[in-house]
Amino acid sequence: MNDGFTNVQDVIENYKSAVYEQDVEKFVSAYATNIQVYDCWEDWEYKGISKWKEAVNGWFNHLKEGGVQLKVELNDLVVEENAGLAFIYSNMSLIAYNGSEEKLRQITNRFTFGLKKENNSWKIIHQHSSLSISMETGKCISNLK
Repeated sequence: MNDGFTNVQDVIENYKSAVYEQDVEKFVSAYATNIQVYDCWEDWEYKGISKWKEAVNGWFNHLKEGGVQLKVELNDLVVEENAGLAFIYSNMSLIAYNGSEEKLRQITNRFTFGLKKENNSWKIIHQHSSLSISMETGKCISNLK
C-alpha cells in the first residue's frame, strides 16, 4: 500500500498496477474516505470508501475466479491540475488476458477522476465511468472510437 501520492501521475500508475495485481488495498489507497463513484457496472453509485472497497473486492474476486488479469490503457488522457485540485479524463481500455497472456476481450469506457490534495497527497474524491448507448439498438458501445 502507498503512503502518499505526491504527483497526479502516481495515482494513475497506482490504479493501473493495482488493477493488474488485483490488489484491493493498493487500489483503494488512492481514494478519499468520502469517495463518490458513479459507475456503469452493478450499482450505479457508491458513496464512501467502505462501499467502494466492497465493490472492488467483488470485481477482483470475479477476475481471480475466472483466471483473468486486466491491463489498463488510458487513451486521449487529459490532466488538468492546480495546487489543490486535479481533473483527469480519458478513454480507459480494460484488456483481459488469461494466464498465458492470451488476449480474451477488451472494453473501453469513458473515465473521469476528480482529485484533491490532502496532507500533501493526491486522493480521488470523485470517479465517473460511462459507456455510450446506441440510439438504434439500445445497447452499449464499448469499443474505442
